[in-house]
Amino acid sequence: MGVNIEIKAKAKDPENLCRILQKLSETSCEVIPQEDIFFHTAKGRLKLRVLAPERGELIYYERDHIIGPKRSCYLISRCTDPTPLRRLLATSLGVRGIVRKQRLLYKIGNTRIHVDDVEGLGCFLEIEVVLNQGQTTEEGVAVAEAIMQKLGIDPADLVEEAYIDLLQNPGT
Repeated sequence: MGVNIEIKAKAKDPENLCRILQKLSETSCEVIPQEDIFFHTAKGRLKLRVLAPERGELIYYERDHIIGPKRSCYLISRCTDPTPLRRLLATSLGVRGIVRKQRLLYKIGNTRIHVDDVEGLGCFLEIEVVLNQGQTTEEGVAVAEAIMQKLGIDPADLVEEAYIDLLQNPGT
């Protein structure tokens, strides 16, 4: 199972964030339209991420609901035809909800930084520090916090919930 340290924050000034990230990033910004279909599960979360008609990812993950850096454990299986998989999962598990977003992806070392424009919610920033073999949670948290500081992320802007939760429970 893969492990990363994640933070999510409301992006007050996405254009400024992108300018800073362009300077910090080791790669060009990648624009990724995504549709995440969440399915009912007994534990964790299961989503089919549709990236294109011929490209998708089935993602299962577990993480705590806390403000600030949090540990996330995940499994990813890529597919070349997400439509039949979507039908199978919807029939067997039921669809919990759908999140549509345009993601801007930046990379700094083993960290993926997303500026997400989420339909119905607005703009958010996500930092995912992918932990390497032998790397501790504490080391990942330190990396996430250092990037938060470079980006000027105010702790008051941190978000605990996943996008699907925010869409389904707007008052949280």
